[in-house]
Amino acid sequence: MPRLLREINDRAALELLLSTGPMTRGQIGDLTGLSKVTASQTLARLEERGLVEVVGAQAGGRGPNAALYSVIPSSAYVAGLEVGPEQVSAAVADIHGRTVAEVTFAPNGHDDLVPVVHGAIMKACRSAKVGVGKLRGVVIGTPGVVDPRTGDVRYAFDLPGWHEGSHEALAGELKREVTIENDVNLAAVAERADGAAEGLDDFVLLWASRGLGLAVMLGGKLHRGRSGSAGEIGYLAVPGAPLPEEIRTSPGRLPALAGGLQSLVSAEAVAELAAGYGFAAAGARECVEVALAAGDRGEPLLDELAHRLALGVAAVCVILDPGLVVLGGEVGHAGGRALTARVEEAVARICPVRPQVTTSTLEGNPVLRGAVLAALQQAHEEIFAS
Repeated sequence: MPRLLREINDRAALELLLSTGPMTRGQIGDLTGLSKVTASQTLARLEERGLVEVVGAQAGGRGPNAALYSVIPSSAYVAGLEVGPEQVSAAVADIHGRTVAEVTFAPNGHDDLVPVVHGAIMKACRSAKVGVGKLRGVVIGTPGVVDPRTGDVRYAFDLPGWHEGSHEALAGELKREVTIENDVNLAAVAERADGAAEGLDDFVLLWASRGLGLAVMLGGKLHRGRSGSAGEIGYLAVPGAPLPEEIRTSPGRLPALAGGLQSLVSAEAVAELAAGYGFAAAGARECVEVALAAGDRGEPLLDELAHRLALGVAAVCVILDPGLVVLGGEVGHAGGRALTARVEEAVARICPVRPQVTTSTLEGNPVLRGAVLAALQQAHEEIFAS
């Protein structure tokens, strides 16, 4: 059998087992179009490579039970990380995406994030009892713009520990390729896999927490833009807010953003808005929660917050018409349907496009989950290609 045909058959069987779970030789043959002989040869090769094993049997008709094959969980591992200004989280998952270890700790204001991230990966691997050499994919989620040419993070004013050359240094430390991705983009990957946008090819995720971000999913793929800046919606010029000015004050760095949509819906802006309506709260989540708890008295605050968010949603929708807008982050989770319904109505008043606006349904850490899922995709491609 020609080598290319063997590789195609091996990949088809592996993809099927990874996406569907344990299957018999006959089931694999039926779903891939392989003959019984070819399916048997394919499974034998995958067993020899230490990728597939028999995990049980399935009762059939009059004949003997058929062996059930599955991808060996320990055949490969991946690491996903979320790097934020207050904490770094790292998770190690097996080839099926099951998390086997997770660690979280504070970066403590390090001037260089490379040793912090490297240490987090090593700590997670030790906790999982997995050698770092077994990692087939490493993806890191972080605020900021990722330069598509170098893989480095730019414009992350909350994380000055990212420097030019950090991406290359991490790859050197780990002796393997590393991917750094915008955190909201990774949250959108998780939302499409398991959340409110499950299975959808076109949607946007508006992330409102301490800051503001947007992820754009088109045709089932993230749209990052030529410079990696697609989705930096905080800089959007909107009525009622000063224009962002003097953005490039130094090469590759930004000051804390003043002006634009960010100045209307940042955590500080939401807290100031809440105070104007007579509510005291420490953060954006608390502001929304106290407004909801106040009943009728809190409705004007929710209406004004929805109007501010709608300015950004409307601007995106008249250009992309995504159909679905997922509201995530602290504000989205706290506001629920009471907030998203108001955003829908506010958008309909100011633009001809009326998208469905819904709250993220993901539990846990969506950025970390998205990083693991992206790393799994890398691992699968590496295994298929080897």
